[in-house]
This record gives sequence, structure tokens and C-alpha cells, in this order.
Amino acid sequence: MIVSLDNACRGCNMLNQFIVVGKIQELPVIRETSNGNKISTLLLEVDRNFKNSDGLYERDTFQITLWKGIAESTVHLAEIGSLIAVKGRVQSNAYEGKDGVQYYNYEIIAEKVSFLTQKENQ
Repeated sequence: MIVSLDNACRGCNMLNQFIVVGKIQELPVIRETSNGNKISTLLLEVDRNFKNSDGLYERDTFQITLWKGIAESTVHLAEIGSLIAVKGRVQSNAYEGKDGVQYYNYEIIAEKVSFLTQKENQ
């Protein structure tokens, strides 16, 4: 019996969700695309919850892409070191290299940003 991949997942629920809590490492800056959409990128630093072989906690840095209203409000509220939660999705982009090999890069697109610490002047 041959099962088509198209039919194998009918009715299944797929999920592409990324959730991370960390500290803002670099302030985002609003840019505008050629069609007028606001976009920004945010660097978020996240401590790992275990020590490496040297007994130190390592950190991961994630680049988060923010669009439109999320970008504008995040830029307005962001401070270096602010603790935030980001809920979003991972988007894959494929391209063919000069060597003819198919490559993929992955981008984290924010769908919701929650500030867990407030700005000092508010």
C-alpha cells in the first residue's frame, strides 16, 4: 500500500511555535521596507540552565524579527537588560548557494512581546 504524504496528515494539527524569555542585548531600531512596512530586529540574550564543563553558564543570543505595530511598541519600550518574553514562529528560507547546494536559514518572527520589567522612568 502506498500512502501519500498529503493524505497522511489530513486532520493533524501542526505547530510552529517559539517561546523565549531573555534580556534585551541591543536596542532595536525601526526601519521601513520598500512598501512602507515597519520592521526591526531585536537581540535577546538567554542564559542556559546548566553549566558547561568549566562550571560556567553559557548564553544563547537570538535575533528576533519584529513587524509593524509590534516593532514600533517594542522599540518605544525597550531598554538594554529589560527582561521580555517573546512568542512567535520560526520561518525557514531556502536558497541555492554558488556551489549548487540548497541551504536554509531560519528567522524567528515575533507575534507577541511581553515586557516583564518596566522602564525606570514609567
